[in-house]
Amino acid sequence: MINKLILLFIILTILWGCSSSTDLSDLGPEEKLPHAILVYNDEDYQEALDEFQSLILQYPGSAIVDDAQYYLGMSRYWREEYVLAAYEFSKLIKSMPASEFLDDSQYMLAETFYELSPNYNLDQQYTVKAIEEYQAFIDFFPLNEKVAEAEAKINELNEKLARKSYTIAQIYEKLEYYSASLKYFDEVVETYHDTPYASQALYTKIMMLMERERQDEALADMVKFLKLFPGDKNAAEVEKMKDSLEALLKGGISSN
Repeated sequence: MINKLILLFIILTILWGCSSSTDLSDLGPEEKLPHAILVYNDEDYQEALDEFQSLILQYPGSAIVDDAQYYLGMSRYWREEYVLAAYEFSKLIKSMPASEFLDDSQYMLAETFYELSPNYNLDQQYTVKAIEEYQAFIDFFPLNEKVAEAEAKINELNEKLARKSYTIAQIYEKLEYYSASLKYFDEVVETYHDTPYASQALYTKIMMLMERERQDEALADMVKFLKLFPGDKNAAEVEKMKDSLEALLKGGISSN
């Protein structure tokens, strides 16, 4: 099938070069597809949209319909119509599970949500969706050459979510809503432990607990900090605080 399309692509390229008014009306879907791809490669994405949509509507049962569906999604993607592109890629994934474009469509579905992901201080529903779709790509296509890129994107997006939660925790702390602040610091540590914000969140939580004389909780978090982040810039300070607090608590028990 692929070799046949390549041959047709070459033939149509020659015809297209000879005459800009080549009549394609008598050609079948396998002959029309290379022409549509030529338009796409020329970056005329609006015309490409029309061509691929026409192929899908005219030949719904054809062997090339998944090709057209994939390139329809790509045309929308390059036009920065990300929501519509996501719809087109999702349509291929759900209705054409045997397509050779399945892995590429799954990756591009994640890419559309990545492009829709806004600044960290805004609503992050698209960020979460992008992570989910990248993870689905990794799970279903673990040998694909783009897995490393997907993992890097997931790390980047998780860092954005961690920054949002960390910022919310700081805001609550300044407003003196300490319970809410501690809750969000915990979220950063537990959910985004692989990000740079995790160690800082736990360190800040420890300082807050010490300021409020919640020493038992602070000590537990100090032990946790040293276990999770032994190489952190604040590790030496936390170690000293832990030793001092343990001595203080032990002395208090002994005096009783």
